[in-house]
Amino acid sequence: MTSTASSLRLSSPAVTHIERVPAREAVTADWPSWAPASLIAAFGHAAPWAHQVEAASLAFEGTHVVLATGTASGKSLGYQLPVLSRLLTDPRSTALYIAPAKALAADQLRAVAGLGLPDVRPATYDGDTAREEREWIRQHSRYVLTNPDMLHHGVLPGHERWATFLRRLAYVVVDECHAYRGVFGSHVAHVLRRLRRAAARYGGSPTFVLASATSGDPAGAASRLTGLPVTAVTEDASPRGATTFALWEPPLLPPAEDDLPPTRRSALRETADLLTDAIVAGTRTLAFVRSRRGAEVVAAVTRRQLDEAVPGLGDRVAAYRAGYLKEDRRAIERQLLSGELLGLASTNALELGVDLVGLDAVLICGYPGTRASLWQQAGRAGRAGDEALAVLIARDDPLDTYLVHHPSALFGHPVEVTVLDPANPYVLGPQLCCAASEAPLTAADVDLFGGEVARAAVDALTESGALRKRPSGWYWTHTGRPDVDLRGTGGAPVSVVESATGRLLGTVDAGSSHVMLHTGAVYLHQGVSFIVDDLDLEDAVALVHQEEPDWSTHARDVTDLSVVSIRSYVDAGPVGLFLGEVDVTNQVVSYQRRRIGSGELIDTRPLDLPPRELRTVAVWFTVSPRALESAGVEPPDFPGALHAAEHAAIGLLPLMATCDRWDIGGLSTANHADTEAPTVFVYDGHPGGAGFAERAYATAAEWLRATREAIAACACETGCPSCVQSPKCGNGNNPLHKPGAVHVLDAVLAALPGPAHPTTP
Repeated sequence: MTSTASSLRLSSPAVTHIERVPAREAVTADWPSWAPASLIAAFGHAAPWAHQVEAASLAFEGTHVVLATGTASGKSLGYQLPVLSRLLTDPRSTALYIAPAKALAADQLRAVAGLGLPDVRPATYDGDTAREEREWIRQHSRYVLTNPDMLHHGVLPGHERWATFLRRLAYVVVDECHAYRGVFGSHVAHVLRRLRRAAARYGGSPTFVLASATSGDPAGAASRLTGLPVTAVTEDASPRGATTFALWEPPLLPPAEDDLPPTRRSALRETADLLTDAIVAGTRTLAFVRSRRGAEVVAAVTRRQLDEAVPGLGDRVAAYRAGYLKEDRRAIERQLLSGELLGLASTNALELGVDLVGLDAVLICGYPGTRASLWQQAGRAGRAGDEALAVLIARDDPLDTYLVHHPSALFGHPVEVTVLDPANPYVLGPQLCCAASEAPLTAADVDLFGGEVARAAVDALTESGALRKRPSGWYWTHTGRPDVDLRGTGGAPVSVVESATGRLLGTVDAGSSHVMLHTGAVYLHQGVSFIVDDLDLEDAVALVHQEEPDWSTHARDVTDLSVVSIRSYVDAGPVGLFLGEVDVTNQVVSYQRRRIGSGELIDTRPLDLPPRELRTVAVWFTVSPRALESAGVEPPDFPGALHAAEHAAIGLLPLMATCDRWDIGGLSTANHADTEAPTVFVYDGHPGGAGFAERAYATAAEWLRATREAIAACACETGCPSCVQSPKCGNGNNPLHKPGAVHVLDAVLAALPGPAHPTTP
């Protein structure tokens, strides 16, 4: 066992499994003959790895390519080699680099600028770029590094000012393309089509080079993203140090009262303890935490524990998350790279390929939702080729509990297929409006954006008056440009402002504001607690004051759902499985205050927030009352059994699709008005759906079987967060009937023994 592993107590009974990932030798190749000698010298002459040369050569020949290999496998050189070779040999050509995070683009800028190449003039063009610099970049930079939001808001609407750059555009690099999934990925797919259209308008026809973490069907995902045929390079030839990967389940704590079930120790506290141990031992460690608030909590607890052990050592730990101001993010990145910081608690803002070297260990607080993200985060340790340690700390959650006791589900399965749906009408329609506002849509454009599906959307937009048909095409009818949010978060982000000083602390996306920033909510920033005084939805501002309460807040909501249409169904006798459109109405109606530590309920306070309406895609199953009774569920237990099955099914769906449980919602009822039967619904939490419900429908038998196993394997008697309780339940996890949930799923699985064979109405 390595010293790093020893410092993190891997002999603890909390460890349920240790996986040893062996080291791998490098396979090198000769530099391609077309690469300029000056560029090879700038890269340092060391022989490149075989996959880098394979991808670079395909791109140099004009083939659209995706390089899908592991973390720290040198994907950057795979696209830099053809791009920079072209820029050096053709002094008029340009290239565009697109990354999902500003930090990643800034990291690439440092890398390219550090090569010292003449006349490339790389520059970042994003929301942090000063306005006086933007004109110079448009006129003079030949390698522009940006992100999808800036491309959508700042480049394409003013494409005339980019005409020269677009006419000479030779390459488009799409880095970390596996991050483009769900609604965001579907929007980005159309932004890339709009980019292709704008370039073609001025005579440009760029080659696309994509970089991805290891993923299922990378060529297919890249083709859906770009609308182009893409060749995949997947054989990783880079060297890798051995990795020790441990699965950690926090221990059970005795119940606060005799009649209450035991609970598990918080994964946040376990992560903070492990991070403290690592830093005391001198182990440079990065802790990934699912939520912004969680990252702040882990950093704050770790700092306090370190200062108690060694005064001043707490200064070498920080939190890092989206929503920080640019200056704060850049300072933290510099401190981590320099070694001034020994530990960092971060959201997935640092999951992507920012170049971090010298890290010894990674702590992953809660399964990140996909195997692709899990390996991406684990790969941040040992990036210099040394041995590394990764620890997955399970949250009190059905999926996490299932995984730490079924390691083959992590280590014996390929990573997921990236799910995105460019045909989503709630994405396609607004994107067509954006395209029409940039230049009139033509019949060829309709084919570019999806053929018949796009044609139907154009007809609907014309009928509604958003577009007007003319002989030369379809025109946008409004004076301003469409207001389209790529992330589907429901509007502009909400600014969090300290009441006393007017200081901007950060932002929260509109979709989360009702839950995170309602009046009375506790908001954390850099480990400091604030209480929300007022949430002004119209002006998108939350006013807060600093306070250190001994309680936390938990929003509660109510949900109503109606079936709009059925796309497909499986008739399995007493069980029905359906896929279709639904209307969901959700409203945050109150919040609870709970004592920190014990979880004791202090009170429930009402809220007056507007309801939110959503038309989306859902998967649902019905079970006849007779089948439920035959399976052992008594009629009075129908609501609790169905509710428990719904919670667990939502928790396990990320095992099948590239989603997070917060991307999806659910509803269960003993007799739904539209189905006239006991029903469990699981729906996508985005307008028009994000492809997750379709994936659930396609894998229903496997998904529900894993759900049943997770509930049955849990040692609790009546239900706990590890099986059927949900942290997002608007009904306070009441009623729940754990044994009944197993019987419900037994009844469903008995009728659906294998893959669904759908019928279309």
